[in-house]
Amino acid sequence: MTPKPLQDSKQPTDAQPNAHGPGNNHRYDDADHSHNHSSHSHTDNQRIITIAFAIIASYMVVEVIGGYITGSLALLSDAGHMFSDAVSLAMTLFAFIIGKKSATSHKTFGYRRSEILIALINGLTLLIISAGIVYEAVLRFQQPPQIATTGMLVISTIGLIVNLVVAKLMHGGDTDNLNMKSAYLHVLSDLLGSVAAIIAAIVIMLFGWVWADAAVSILVALLIVRSGYAVVKNAAHILMEGAPNHIDQSVIIKTLSAHPNVLSVHDLHVWTITSGLHSLSCHIIVPSSLTLQQTDALLSDLQHELQHLGIGHSTLQFESDLHAHSAQFNCDITSAPPVHAHAH
Repeated sequence: MTPKPLQDSKQPTDAQPNAHGPGNNHRYDDADHSHNHSSHSHTDNQRIITIAFAIIASYMVVEVIGGYITGSLALLSDAGHMFSDAVSLAMTLFAFIIGKKSATSHKTFGYRRSEILIALINGLTLLIISAGIVYEAVLRFQQPPQIATTGMLVISTIGLIVNLVVAKLMHGGDTDNLNMKSAYLHVLSDLLGSVAAIIAAIVIMLFGWVWADAAVSILVALLIVRSGYAVVKNAAHILMEGAPNHIDQSVIIKTLSAHPNVLSVHDLHVWTITSGLHSLSCHIIVPSSLTLQQTDALLSDLQHELQHLGIGHSTLQFESDLHAHSAQFNCDITSAPPVHAHAH
């Protein structure tokens, strides 16, 4: 492979010599490429969320009024969930907008993490709504109210149609994006609420079982808990700098070590910045005889392989085989500054 030409010192380079060996190498081209590749997806998501918000917010008002007039908990809980949907969609839209802001000296990865924060809030909101529905349902089991089942059936049926339209719309977006997925789950849970209200209305009309209203509400609440927990768990994993579940570190080490100029790999860390954007940093031991140009060519080879593994941003530090180093794949991080054993 022909090594890349050295650039002017005022321009960013892919390899900077240091006291550790051939170079402490940082490359951001792949991250920029990944960002550009996903910009179209973000634009589509933003458009979809905007339309979905307009539909949900409009019908939310109708369902709140209908639930109050009919006295149906299933309808009121569905209306309350629709309100949370509207708030969720608004926050999701805000996250997509602010996520486009450029990186700064204080926010070196930009504002992409805001999407994960909003997803976490959306997941927690689902859990809170579930608890509220269960609490109200228990009260209604004790004192079942009178319910206008015809009005409940009509309004919940229209609500189901609205939710189906919005769910279909959002399904066309990038539901692999955790922020988009959390909003999508809000809508799906609301769709279940509409189905539950329809079932409750029919049961009450046929058998007079007023308690069915509260019973189906609890069932929907349990389904919402499941969705909310999954979102909260995934968001917390990302915020705790956990490794992406679909990326196998052993495969990464094997891939990097397969290059003839790589002697060993250690201090490996993999984490997620936001949905679809994964980062990696590690130390790589190379022969001390490598020139700067050869190291630069090695860097290009390794980051090309990492790109195939789904790593969009990587920081690789090369160390010579003469340098004393730890053999750990993952170094411990402590609060106290480590003793610096390198010679300067």
